[in-house]
Order: sequence, then structure tokens, then C-alpha cells
Amino acid sequence: MNITALLCFIATIIGYILAKKLYRRYPYMLLSPAMLVPFVLILILLGFHISYDTYMLDNHWIVWMLGPATIAFAIPIYEYHQLIRKHLFSIALGIVIGMSAGVISAFYLAKLFHFDSQTTYSLMSRSISTPFAMELTAHIGGSVELVILFTMITGIAGVLLGDTVLLLLKLNSAFAQGASLGNAAHGFGTSKAFMRHHEEGVIASLTMVLAGVFMVILGPSLIHLVLRCLG
Repeated sequence: MNITALLCFIATIIGYILAKKLYRRYPYMLLSPAMLVPFVLILILLGFHISYDTYMLDNHWIVWMLGPATIAFAIPIYEYHQLIRKHLFSIALGIVIGMSAGVISAFYLAKLFHFDSQTTYSLMSRSISTPFAMELTAHIGGSVELVILFTMITGIAGVLLGDTVLLLLKLNSAFAQGASLGNAAHGFGTSKAFMRHHEEGVIASLTMVLAGVFMVILGPSLIHLVLRCLG
């Protein structure tokens, strides 16, 4: 047993519990557990010269738990199945357009900064929630570690800029706002959508899960098509 890895695991759990209590008292985005805990852990790892591989020895299963946690977002969907059936075409079309735009924009961003193929594949896989993105990038030759980072950055940026973008677009419908947050900011956006309105959160959950399934099944073909046509 690696004592350092075990201490990192304990620090992660305790840090999350304390950060959650702090966030409930001071609900500012920068104090949310998803942002505060990773930042503090990075400082600890750098300060004590602990490698990422050492940290992951006893913490890899936490990443694995992202899969069940993401699926749990779909549980409230049943309550609104009639609304979902009514707007199924709109949801499906929004997912296809959103994922295509995410892949194409990531391609041009990678081309602008001259990223290598592994980094490019990872960046093009980041437009869905982390467990789906990890599965997708593993099939196309990307880096699981990089796609986790890119997905987190995408989700955080979506939450920070989401209200401003929705305001500029003048989307007054809870349905449209939820779909936008779930599609663009994944788990972060879904959590924010639930804070705004329950119905908005349900639509964000549905969009996030279906977008992930869509990309895992069709993402490799979509990414290779973009690379072949635009590369």
C-alpha cells in the first residue's frame, strides 16, 4: 500500500465534504467543490512534489464513479417524459448540431495551435460529459488524462459564461436554456440548470446523457469525417 496515495485519497474525500459545506453557506461558483477542491489538490501535489500517477493509485475509482453519477442525472427525466416526447425532434436536432459544432470548433482550435494528433483527438472528444468523453477518446487514440482536463475546462467555462450567453441570445424558454446548458457545459451545466429551475435541470440532464450516447456511438465516425474533410 502506498501511504502517499492513501493520504491523497483521504484528503480528496475530506476536501470535498468541507468544500460542500462551505459552498452551501457561500454559494459562489469559485467555491463550488468541483472547482475549489481540484485547485487545492493541485497546490498540495505541487508543494509536496507528488506525481499524478501516485495520486491516481488510490483515486482512480473516483473517476470511474463518474459513469454512474452521470446516469443518475437521468432519473428525474421520467417525471417529464410527456414533455420530452413532445419536443423529441428539437432535442435530437439540437444535440446533433451542438456536437458537430463542438467537434469542428475543436478541430480548428487544435489546428491554430498546431497540436499533435493525440491532443487534437482529445480536444475533439471534450464536448460531452467526462465518462462519455473518456470512452470516446480511448477509441480514437486520444489521451484520457487530457480529455478529462479539456472536459472540465469546457464545463467550467460554460457555467461561468452561460448566463451571459443566454441573456445575449434572449432565450426565455426554460426548455431552451436547459438544453443549451446540458449540451454545452455537461455536468457543470446540468447542476447549474437545476439551481435555476427544476424543469430546466431535467432537460439539461436529458440533453447531456443523450449527447454522450450519441458521441460514443457516432463520435469516432464524425471526428474522422471532420479530419478527412477539413484536415
